[in-house]
Formats: sequence, structure tokens, C-alpha cells
Amino acid sequence: MPCRRRSGIGRRPHARRPSEEATTTMTTSAQQNHLVALFKAATVIPVLTIERIQDAVPLARALVAGGVRTLEVTLRTPVAIEAARAMMAEVPEAVVGIGTILSPADFTRVEKLGVKFGISPGLTPDLLKAAADSALPFAPGIATASELMMALAQGFDVAKFFPAEQAGGIKGLRALGGPFPNVRFCPTGGVGEANAATWLAEPNVVAVGGSWLCPTAEIRAGNWAGITAICQRTLKVLKAT
Repeated sequence: MPCRRRSGIGRRPHARRPSEEATTTMTTSAQQNHLVALFKAATVIPVLTIERIQDAVPLARALVAGGVRTLEVTLRTPVAIEAARAMMAEVPEAVVGIGTILSPADFTRVEKLGVKFGISPGLTPDLLKAAADSALPFAPGIATASELMMALAQGFDVAKFFPAEQAGGIKGLRALGGPFPNVRFCPTGGVGEANAATWLAEPNVVAVGGSWLCPTAEIRAGNWAGITAICQRTLKVLKAT
């Protein structure tokens, strides 16, 4: 009596259908294009570390009043999520994103919040997978060619170059641009009012990020007018270059 083949043995593993692959690729591509447009419109993105929830709304208002609308609230303090939520509710002109996303769990929290974008200082395979499976526009952090290749393998061609100055500065960025000419970057780390224009002059840079727009001392002192003035001065300098 002939033996029956046991169910599942000898079968080819299930392959994703071409239509499924195309859908995933198109979705990631659309997210990255949206992120490029958002970053180009922003030019400069303040990296915010909010220690007290009561500072969130006046800080956002001060930045927006200075012409800076796209804000990165970092997950470095216990009140970060609540602060971002308050900003979105009370300052609708602000385009609020979350930075310092370190894990898939962080990504899930951020996605549920309803922010406009997410940024990480680095990357892991699990974090990239979580981001690739999400509709939230996301820029992973990279400092090396190997890290950039990992990001590209998951469809991410917009990246945070971090820490920018310590990772080679503009020379390092240009070196990455050789083998990866289609990648767009948001350098952060060592970028300030004095060198922001130099970074933005690079053809593969779509925006820069930094904390110089919102010094911790000014936030703690509640000097909102001072923060507005810093933003206005920075944008004036960039417009003149």
C-alpha cells in the first residue's frame, strides 16, 4: 500500500505574492516621500527635552511664534508622551513628532499617540521591522554605511545622521553620499546656529535638528520670548545664506 505524504512535508514554504510585496514597498515609499516633504518644509527641527509638563504648551507656542512649526519631542523624560499630547491639543499649528524611539514598544506607544513622524537615534532589526509594518513616517538614526544598508533593506531612504559632527561631520556625510546617492538625511548632533546653513547646503540634506533653538536654561526660566527670538534669528540667517 503506497505511503501517503504527511501534510506539510516536502511542500515549498509559503512565498509572499508579488502583489503583497508591491503593497508593502509602495506604502514605505509613500511614507518616506511624505517625510521628505515634511522635513524640507521644516528646514530646522528643534530637539525638545521637556522636564515639566507645564512647559510643553508655552514652549510649543514660542517655537511656532518664531516660525518653527515642526517639533521633535524626545522620549527622554517621563512626561514626554503627555507633553506631546498637550502640544497637539493646544497648539494645532505645530507639527509634532517623537524622537529617541529605542524599541518596538516605544514605537507602539508613539503610533497610538497620533504624532506626525517618528525618529530614532539608531536602529535595531526589531525596531526597523516595527517601523516598516507601521503607517507612521519614520527616520531611523544611522552613523555608518552598514547601518544605512540595514535601513535601506527595510525601505527607509530618509535617515537621521547622528551624532553628525562626532560621526565625521560633513566629510562623513559626503562619504556616505557616494555609494548611497539617493538617501536623504537630517543631521543632528553638533549642529547649531553657526553651522546649520553649511549642513543645509549639502544636496542630500533635507533638514537639520538640534537643541540650540530651545536651550534648557531658557525653558527652565520660562523665557518664551527668548526662545522665539532665537528661532527668528536662526531663520533669518538661513534665509540670507
